[in-house]
Amino acid sequence: MNEYRTHNCGELRMANVGQTVKLAGWVQRIRNLGAMKFIDLRDQFGITQIIIGDDSNLHEEAENLVTECVISAEGVVSERSNKNSKIPTGDIELQATKITMLGKCKSVLPFEVNSEKIDISSVREDLRLEYRYLDLRNDKIHKNILLRSKVMKFVRDKMDEMGFAEIQTPILANSSPEGARDFLVPSRLHPGEFYALPQAPQQFKQLLMVSGFNRYFQIAPCFRDEDPRADRAPGEFYQIDFEMSFATQEDVFKVLEELFTSTFKHFTDWKVDEGPFIRIPYKESMEKYGTDKPDLRNPLVIQDVTEIFKDSEFNGFKDKTIKAIIVPNGAEQGRKFFDNMTQFAVDELEAKGLAWAKFDNENNVSGGIAKYITDDVKAKLVEIGVKPNDSIFILADEFEKVQKMAGGLRIELGNRLDLLEKNAYRFCLIVDFPMYELSDEGTIDFNHNPFSMPQGGMETLLTKNPLEILAYQYDVVCNGYEVASGAVRNHDPEIMVKAFEIAGYPEEEVEKRFGALYNAFQYGTPPHAGAAPGFDRMVMLIADEPNIREVIAFPKNKKARDALMGAPSTVTEQQLKDIHIRVVEKE
Repeated sequence: MNEYRTHNCGELRMANVGQTVKLAGWVQRIRNLGAMKFIDLRDQFGITQIIIGDDSNLHEEAENLVTECVISAEGVVSERSNKNSKIPTGDIELQATKITMLGKCKSVLPFEVNSEKIDISSVREDLRLEYRYLDLRNDKIHKNILLRSKVMKFVRDKMDEMGFAEIQTPILANSSPEGARDFLVPSRLHPGEFYALPQAPQQFKQLLMVSGFNRYFQIAPCFRDEDPRADRAPGEFYQIDFEMSFATQEDVFKVLEELFTSTFKHFTDWKVDEGPFIRIPYKESMEKYGTDKPDLRNPLVIQDVTEIFKDSEFNGFKDKTIKAIIVPNGAEQGRKFFDNMTQFAVDELEAKGLAWAKFDNENNVSGGIAKYITDDVKAKLVEIGVKPNDSIFILADEFEKVQKMAGGLRIELGNRLDLLEKNAYRFCLIVDFPMYELSDEGTIDFNHNPFSMPQGGMETLLTKNPLEILAYQYDVVCNGYEVASGAVRNHDPEIMVKAFEIAGYPEEEVEKRFGALYNAFQYGTPPHAGAAPGFDRMVMLIADEPNIREVIAFPKNKKARDALMGAPSTVTEQQLKDIHIRVVEKE
């Protein structure tokens, strides 16, 4: 017999009535009913009611019990007279004959744990993270972490089933441009030199393909010094990194579709899109949805109406790119709704204003800019989809600005009007990303992944305007979140050098920074491609959580601090001396 328990707290049933058993767990609730005491005892597996009867000799021990202390309780299983259908063990209770204190608890908790009196999400997040070991006892969060474990096992089994070998790559690596700042680790043995924590195993997985491995994967820790968001863990995260030799873009898509479809179907009863996922070119996505992460649960689309309003006398449209969103049955909304949307556009989207109009059942126009919608304009709007009882929202500005603003307006309209499809995971593949983009300084920079193959190969790099070059790059998007990113890799050293040259990296710098890849590509490199689904984000979506920190055991807070362990923290002068570092006060 186990010293502490014979059964867990979710295990006992009517078949156990009459048996002498021992349970161990946390005291979740204590109820005093005169001479009788009832204790809800909780462990990872469930809750069992413990009863201390009026004739029991355990009342003195029971007086020392507080919620969240840890006890072992021995006794006889009996049938409950007042059964609880809400829990699996609700038909039985344990008549306690012995109670042993295993772990004392302070009588005052920083916040209530598993209490019906409080919603854990209402507790200040930093307080929850400071006492994360208590926060993780909350049933909802606890189940999220166990779900994460199950999803991880399922993914591993699925990747193995698809022929991928799990291979670990180094954590201490060299600095590599992946779109964010590196976390640097100073070397004690090599003064003035630094390792970098990998933003992704990019170079290593490509080198594995050069090494002759057919299919690689790992659930890889990645480190990026970037600002946190609700859907992005600051500092560190996990991705399902995989690479395939002799693979095309379509080969990768099949793996992604199988992985996402099977995983989401296994862990949810929501509607899940099956492959092949909808392919949407990047340019089309930006035009129709104002983003490269479109939420396809939202039926609204953006339309360019610049030509329709080119002769308009409305000053806000002069010499501007004009985007419109038609809202079916939007005319049913009152004036306050349109005023609120206008305020949102100005305050949140930084628009100069928001034009709108309503169409009644006879298609007569009213409100907003109705007086500028001539019969000719109205006829053209009808051609692009305006129907009786619809409304239309219009934004005007410079092309890139208005495209982004229209994307934000689409999201807000979908949410405020409750238009999003319920209980569904809608997937799509965004393809044909631009290879390059203009940086804030006006120079040519990589748009997506610097190790991607340009469409058209070397000829394209030599003959095309860099901003017109497309790459074999792709993202998987689900419900408005990017859940995977990947590319067909550049495996030709000459194309690699030219691609980096266009982005301002001379060949000698490519050799210096990416010497392993550059040299390896000289020794027979197969065409290869891959992707990296975001594991944390997948679990967040499966758990239907709005914040990624709810599915990570020990996350950083919004300021990228570990409130529990106190990281980052100062270190001793000797520690700094050992690694040849001196801290200089900021002026």
